[in-house]
Amino acid sequence: MYEQLFYLESKPGISLQAQIQELMVSAILDGHFPPGSLLPSCRKLAKYLNVSRNTVVFAYEKLTDEGYIVTSERKGHYVSEDVKEKSAYAQCVDESTINKQVDWQGRFQFTFLNYQNIDKPEEWRYCQYPFICGQLDSSLFSINEWRECCRIASSRATVGRWLADQTGSDDSLLIDQLRTRVLPRRGIRCAQDEILVTLGTQHSLYMLARILMNSKTVVGIEDPGYVDARNIFCLTGATIQPLAVDLHGVAVNQQLAKCDYVYVTPSHQSPTTVTMPMARRQELLAAAEKYNFILIEDDYESEFNFVTQPSPALKGIVKNDRVIYVGSLSKTLAPGVRLGYMVAAKPLIQQAIALRRLMLRHPPANNQHIIALFLSRGYHDSFIRRLAQAYRNRWLILQTALKQHLPECRIFPSCGGSTLWVEMPTHVNTTSLQQLALKQGIFIEAGRMHFLGKDKPDNFMRLGFSFIQADLIEEGIKKLAELIHGLA
Repeated sequence: MYEQLFYLESKPGISLQAQIQELMVSAILDGHFPPGSLLPSCRKLAKYLNVSRNTVVFAYEKLTDEGYIVTSERKGHYVSEDVKEKSAYAQCVDESTINKQVDWQGRFQFTFLNYQNIDKPEEWRYCQYPFICGQLDSSLFSINEWRECCRIASSRATVGRWLADQTGSDDSLLIDQLRTRVLPRRGIRCAQDEILVTLGTQHSLYMLARILMNSKTVVGIEDPGYVDARNIFCLTGATIQPLAVDLHGVAVNQQLAKCDYVYVTPSHQSPTTVTMPMARRQELLAAAEKYNFILIEDDYESEFNFVTQPSPALKGIVKNDRVIYVGSLSKTLAPGVRLGYMVAAKPLIQQAIALRRLMLRHPPANNQHIIALFLSRGYHDSFIRRLAQAYRNRWLILQTALKQHLPECRIFPSCGGSTLWVEMPTHVNTTSLQQLALKQGIFIEAGRMHFLGKDKPDNFMRLGFSFIQADLIEEGIKKLAELIHGLA
């Protein structure tokens, strides 16, 4: 490693010994030589740097005196285990480098950090009661079936399918499985050239924004709604038109007439979880024809309906191409897999393929084929059934616990999914509550960032039940209620 890290420059007034010390300290403090690692011998380093061995010996002795390295007789020189505490060199600042720093802030054309995103601090992983949204309980995952598909995809007979660069193509088996097994459940029929594999819903939305939107575009967004979709559409400079949400989903009114595109989550509205009934779906589709806007349908968690038969997707109802359908396997397989798909008219898919090629060429072909095998062998179907059964049980327990321990809260009507949207009394600030609950080992998600406008309510929260164990739900809600009532 040192052959890539060390080189000596001509520095008048600085001895070779001091330069070697500086190189070694920089490599150690930067983590290239972690604590306890073996350093190159004096003889090897001297030969590589073309200096005398004594020069390196003296440099090592100085570093030993300062605590950066330790010497073991007949074994060599090692980085000290407590090297991070030896900050003599770490605190030194070369004034000449400060004046050469690039003004990155002045070069940024856009400041993405200014956007408000859903905050999920890492502490949630250590909470005893993690009511987190969008995470999978790994104990439910079909690990043996997944391992089998990985083994088949890696066999010599199959590996040739994904080793090559696919350019703009997707795995043919995966496309076939999505067309014949996944989409028909939502009432959707499409040709092979009307579907594109993506790296999830956000990837699909980003490409649609780049292709279809600009500063003159008006995009209708549910309010409250999906934060990442709103942020993605804002990147194009498009005007965001808030659309009210009631207990049947997005309201169909005159506000829609202003829109060029309308983004909706009809299966389980994000974040309220309400399901759009068939009558409202028909109204929305009629409005799209009347006002000539395009619907972007995010079919969020359509597979998990515990009360009624799921309504067909908007894309499955219409016979024209006025609906762009965006789906994902994040909720029905695993969020870490990052694989989704877009169904739209052929000209739009062709543009998306061209854009995707400039971004990442295509999603990893090996992952595509593994998931294709997982679908084709029926493992995904059985996994969804097992998830739905587990989620329904947790859904019932969570609602019962809320009604018992927090009777003052309002639970929005839900047909399923993996979260509940809860409205607390106005004096409860859920943003502050999230921080306080975290200290008690309880993770909840405050709902404020889902709203548009200046007067955002502070008394909404999302409670996820896809990750937390069923036997911990009631106890977690009871402790949360005690915290809330104690604050009151």
